[in-house]
Amino acid sequence: MTENTDGKHGGAPGSRGRTTIADVVVEKIAGMAARDVPGVHALGSGFARSMGSMRERMPGAGSGKSVTRGVSVKVGEVQAAIDLEIVVDYGVSITDVASDVRENVISAVERMAGLEVVEVDIAVSDVKLPDEEDEEEQRQRVQ
Repeated sequence: MTENTDGKHGGAPGSRGRTTIADVVVEKIAGMAARDVPGVHALGSGFARSMGSMRERMPGAGSGKSVTRGVSVKVGEVQAAIDLEIVVDYGVSITDVASDVRENVISAVERMAGLEVVEVDIAVSDVKLPDEEDEEEQRQRVQ
């Protein structure tokens, strides 16, 4: 988001200057908001999650999962478009989960970043079955 002023001192203090929001900020907001929705098991495809788990094991790569995995954004001056790739839990209504994700992401980005979200496209790349182990669980057993 960008706020421009005419440089005069007559404006309110909050409107003097310019604010820019980096794409990664919107990606993190959207990623956290999507993960908060019940029925979302993970973000990103199986390949992206595998590569991310390998990256997390490298020294100095930081701790924890990447919040932006499975999230892609296009941010303009006042609008944003968001693409998400999600894995849902088995047994949930995919259309309901997608709708809830869309609503939560739009609300969070518009509230926190002040950007108008013009679209949230969601690709469901997998379903987490109850008897499947997570990559994290497998790693803990191997260690």
